[in-house]
Amino acid sequence: MIDNASSVLPQFFADDTQLSGSSNPRNATTVCRVLEQWVDDVQAWCSSRRLQLNPDKSELIWSGSQVNLERLASTDVSVRVGQTVIKPSDRVRDLGVILDSSLSMRQHIAKVTSTCFFHLRRLRKIAKVLDRDSRNRLVCALMLTRIDYCNVVFAGLPDSSLAPLQRVLHAAARFVDDLRPRDHVTATLMSLHWLPVRQRITYKLCSLMHVIVYRHAHEYLIDMVVPVSHLTGRCQLRSVQDGLFDVAYHDHGRCEGVY
Repeated sequence: MIDNASSVLPQFFADDTQLSGSSNPRNATTVCRVLEQWVDDVQAWCSSRRLQLNPDKSELIWSGSQVNLERLASTDVSVRVGQTVIKPSDRVRDLGVILDSSLSMRQHIAKVTSTCFFHLRRLRKIAKVLDRDSRNRLVCALMLTRIDYCNVVFAGLPDSSLAPLQRVLHAAARFVDDLRPRDHVTATLMSLHWLPVRQRITYKLCSLMHVIVYRHAHEYLIDMVVPVSHLTGRCQLRSVQDGLFDVAYHDHGRCEGVY
């Protein structure tokens, strides 16, 4: 999330703290030592206020390309918290989203799909006593909210990765309209005003960019995107006329450590 291997980007939530750093694989141990220094500072702050940092609830993950992750296999990239050593995990949960080391999001999608079909099986047991509007409300509350939660992390994923979520959407539409398993759902989706999964992601991104452009979003979101017209050397490009924005992506060949 940052360019300097000796720096760390903190993110603070209501009851959680996230520290992130990036580096080339050969400098990964430097990031680990810096993360340890930050954790020691947090632990000292907690102790001064009679609070205790729980290492058992701390997780560490390294994300990057498969090649770079293989390079880290022979390197000690764990982080020490007091007397506890936090070893890297293949997946972690961040604000309810399951992140894997390759950021393929397959495990999170599988979990969402499994939970949605579980609720759908329960709803089918009471379908006979529900009218169409009630079925629609229950599906939106129990299933669509899970599909839409943090779905911007799915942007750029191939159709094969999003296919399970689309199957959930189709099954939910058949439940609402009391259709048979092989009946077409296009007309039902249109009548319910349900966008396909990929279009739902695009809509969320567009809504997010709208509040960013008009500066109604948080400052950290506004600072993440820059108009192309403000970039040196690119102000004469055609993209300036289109009103495009530039987002700072990480360089290829880097790995990120998140504690």
